[in-house]
Amino acid sequence: MKRIPMRVLTAALGCLAVSCALSGPVMAQNPSAADSAPKTPVQAPLTKEEEQKALYDLGVLLSRNLEGFSLTDAEFDAVSHGFADAFHHKADMKEAEQAIPKIQGMQRDRQQKVADVYLAKAAKEPGAKKTASGLIYVAVKEGTGASPKSTDKVKVTYEGRLTDGDVFDSSAQHGGSATFALNGVIPCWTEAVQLMKVGGKARIVCPSAIAYGQRQMGPKIKPGSTLEFDIELLEIEPPTPTPAPPATGAAPHPAPSTPPSHP
Repeated sequence: MKRIPMRVLTAALGCLAVSCALSGPVMAQNPSAADSAPKTPVQAPLTKEEEQKALYDLGVLLSRNLEGFSLTDAEFDAVSHGFADAFHHKADMKEAEQAIPKIQGMQRDRQQKVADVYLAKAAKEPGAKKTASGLIYVAVKEGTGASPKSTDKVKVTYEGRLTDGDVFDSSAQHGGSATFALNGVIPCWTEAVQLMKVGGKARIVCPSAIAYGQRQMGPKIKPGSTLEFDIELLEIEPPTPTPAPPATGAAPHPAPSTPPSHP
C-alpha cells in the first residue's frame, strides 16, 4: 500500500467523529425565531494556500481522536491502513463498528497503564502520602487553622492540571478564589481538603476513579483522566444560621403593601 503522508493522514483521521459531532441533536425552532437569529457573516473564498493550512489545522485538532492509545509507529501504520481501505471502500464498515467496544476497552487499558506509571511516580515524591482511596496528598505548607468537615463550605484558591501540565481550570479564572460545599465536589477534593488546615497549601493527584471517572468534562478532561491540583485553603465559612420557627400562635407575616415589580 502506498504510504500516506503524515500531514495528510492526520487531517483525515477522525473525520467520522467530527461528522457525528456536527450532526448532533438539533433544537426545534419556529420560523420567526430562526429569522431573527444572528446571521453568520459571509466569508471570502479561501486561497489554495489557505485551504491547505485550514486542512492541516483540522488535522491537528482531529488528532485528539487518537489520544489515549499511545500508538507506536507500527500501530499508527495499521490505523492508516484501515483508514485508506475505508476511504477506497475496501473495508467492512459494519465489522469495524462491531469492534468499537474492543477499541474503547483497549483505549481505557492503555490510559490506565499510563496513569498507573504517573501515580506511582507521584507517590514516591518527598512528603507524598497515598490514602486508601488512591489519593496522593503532598503538604506544601502546613496551615495553622482548623480543618474542615465534609459538610463545611470552604473558600480556596486552586489550579487544576492534566498529567501533561495543561491547565484546565483555576480559581484565577473565576475572580481569584472559589467557595463551595465540600460534599458537592469530586471525591478526591472532599477527602483532600479535610486533610488541610486553614492557611495551608497542598498538591493532590487524583486517580480517575475519585475524579470524573469515565466521564468527559469539558473540552480538556477526557474519560479516565488523572488530575492534579494545587490548593490553598483560605477559610472555612461559618454555617448559615437557620431561621427560628415562629412562635406557636404567632400571626403570619403581613402581605406586602405593594405588589412585587417582577415575578
